[in-house]
Amino acid sequence: MIYSLINLPFLLIALLVFWFASRRGSSVQAAPWWIAAAVMMLLTAIFDNAIIGFGLVDYDELLISGVRIGVAPIEDFAYTLAAVLMIPALWHAFERPQERG
Repeated sequence: MIYSLINLPFLLIALLVFWFASRRGSSVQAAPWWIAAAVMMLLTAIFDNAIIGFGLVDYDELLISGVRIGVAPIEDFAYTLAAVLMIPALWHAFERPQERG
C-alpha cells in the first residue's frame, strides 16, 4: 500500500472534524491557526529531515510520490496537517459557552 493511501483516512477524519467544528458556529480565529500550522510544518520539515538524514527512518521509493522537502517525502507531512486541523477543531467543538456574569 502506498503511503498516500495510508494517510488518506487520517486526513479525511481530520477534515470531517474540522468541518463539524466550523458548522457548529464556534469562533475559530484564522490568524492563530495559520501561525500554528506554519510553525508545525516547519518543525516537521526540520525534524523529519534530521530523522531521515541520520538514517533512523527510510522510505521505499516505490511507495512514495517522489515529491520531497529536503529528504522528507511530502507524505510525511500528512499527519502534521491532520493534527493541525483536528486539534483546534476539537477544542472549539467541545468548548463550553462562557458564563456572563
